[in-house]
Amino acid sequence: METLKKNYEFRRLYSKGKSAVTRSLVVYCRETNTGVSRVGFTVSNKIGNAVTRNRIRRRLREILRAHEGRMTDPVELVIVARARAAFSDYHQLEADFLKACEELSLFRKGE
Repeated sequence: METLKKNYEFRRLYSKGKSAVTRSLVVYCRETNTGVSRVGFTVSNKIGNAVTRNRIRRRLREILRAHEGRMTDPVELVIVARARAAFSDYHQLEADFLKACEELSLFRKGE
């Protein structure tokens, strides 16, 4: 999965994508016809220091890696960590991510 890096790519998903909100995450998604799935992560400075923000990003990347085989392709995702993510463990973040993906119908049928 490739990464989103440009500000306009993030803004396009925020404005034109579908979103799902959970306790610790907001997931924006949009189908794309480029043939490649892409993902971006947003963790605000308000959430904590650099160590905390990077820990959240690492956990989210691992959660996405573990479940990307189940996802419909291709799709663009932006995963935004909310303040509660700083106090959530891996399993809570994973549960919130899966709940958001189910709400957005990002998983193939039967998986």
